[in-house]
Amino acid sequence: MGHSERCRDLKTYWNRSTLKCVPCPVKPGYGTTPNCGYDDDGGRHEGRHKECIAAVTFNDGGGADCRPCGACPRGMPVLSACTTTSDTQCRHPRREVPVTETTSHYVSSVFSASPTVKQESGSNTNEAEIHQNVDLLWVVPFSILMAIMFVVICACLICMKRKRGQRSMLSYCRRSSYINTGFSPLSAPHSNNDLEHILSPNIMTAPLQRVLDNLDVLEELVILLDPENQGVKSTKHLASHCSFPATWITYAYSMKDSKSPLKALLEGVTSRHPDWTVGHLSKLLKHMERNDAIAVLAKLELNEMQV
Repeated sequence: MGHSERCRDLKTYWNRSTLKCVPCPVKPGYGTTPNCGYDDDGGRHEGRHKECIAAVTFNDGGGADCRPCGACPRGMPVLSACTTTSDTQCRHPRREVPVTETTSHYVSSVFSASPTVKQESGSNTNEAEIHQNVDLLWVVPFSILMAIMFVVICACLICMKRKRGQRSMLSYCRRSSYINTGFSPLSAPHSNNDLEHILSPNIMTAPLQRVLDNLDVLEELVILLDPENQGVKSTKHLASHCSFPATWITYAYSMKDSKSPLKALLEGVTSRHPDWTVGHLSKLLKHMERNDAIAVLAKLELNEMQV
């Protein structure tokens, strides 16, 4: 799967000076290639990094691989969109803390006691104590608000860790490169305006599982994408952009007579990234210049209306 016989960890390469495997350098916005593109003799087979796909995957420098962009929960607006160097940021709704009966009673007791204090200690001392007690009234609601914010932040961090834990990579015994001969990383599209004219917002935000459930649409996509025609990008290229290794692609096509490689790919993606939508798939197809396949996705809404 990699270029090195000595370094089984694909995120490392053989350093001929120190005679040991060393980690590949991490570059935000990019994912590392197998063994940094080097073999054990210092030969270079490909570049050290490949760029993440904008609005689909990202790398903030916390690891060697590009990770899939997250999606905000329903009802929570997007604060900042996903880029190649940062994940999607969601805006958390504000929560107002009501004044409790205990706090109201404390306020009334302070002001009802002020005449007595004034008679005993004098006006200046009394006013200073009243202001100090009123300031203390903000401690209780402020503490409650901080506790709520802490719980929300912890819940978000736990949710993100669970999503990352769902990531898995299929591996096989045969040794090969992640990128087949003739595959070249493509730059991400700069705009989604064309997609908005073809696909409605309902289709763009629909779960990717809907493509597998609609047998008519799935069959048309299989006919368009599975064949290997020279000069036309196929399921092989789509699998490569989804970070599936070349060994998986070879195995999927070897089983083509019994199962479509595209169907196997979509099942693998929905299993690894259940939050992916039809919009993610359409962006990759736009990236591959397969507008004919995007037009087939538009039939999802038409078929649902007929049903």
